[in-house]
Amino acid sequence: MAEEAVTTLHAELARFGRAEEAFALLEVFLQVAGERLGVVELDPVGLRLPEEMTDDRGVVLGLIEEIEREPLGNERVAKRGFDMADEQARWDYVRLAYCSAQATVWSRRQRTTYFEAVAPHKATYWLPDSLKAEYFAALTARDWTIPADWLTAIPKRPKPWWKRGGS
Repeated sequence: MAEEAVTTLHAELARFGRAEEAFALLEVFLQVAGERLGVVELDPVGLRLPEEMTDDRGVVLGLIEEIEREPLGNERVAKRGFDMADEQARWDYVRLAYCSAQATVWSRRQRTTYFEAVAPHKATYWLPDSLKAEYFAALTARDWTIPADWLTAIPKRPKPWWKRGGS
């Protein structure tokens, strides 16, 4: 069976009038993706508030300070997971994702990255057609404007596994 085409959607904070628009879009995505989600994690080391964040600065700064007090594990790369079934954890993740050196939302079997934010200025969604359709339908049902370049983004078929990676 051929894999679904995947659309790349850029979601850097600077693309939106307010950072909170990007947060709201990510929160809706996490709700829509629901059961399809696998690991949702971020690098908790060196979290920094983005300049674009206006609302909730104090609350998010408190979250950052709380995380910085947590002991780091013995892993080579620090990662902190979040339970997307927990509404508060989802709210925390949405805001902290854009504060982290790297935040990732994986598919259930970690075969596909659905979202990644790499501080301080990159954020990208990679959505299979079916998930993109559900996501856009959820945004439309809320009467939210979908970024114009998201609507015109061209889906592409993933390369076969043997042609991926390398040069």
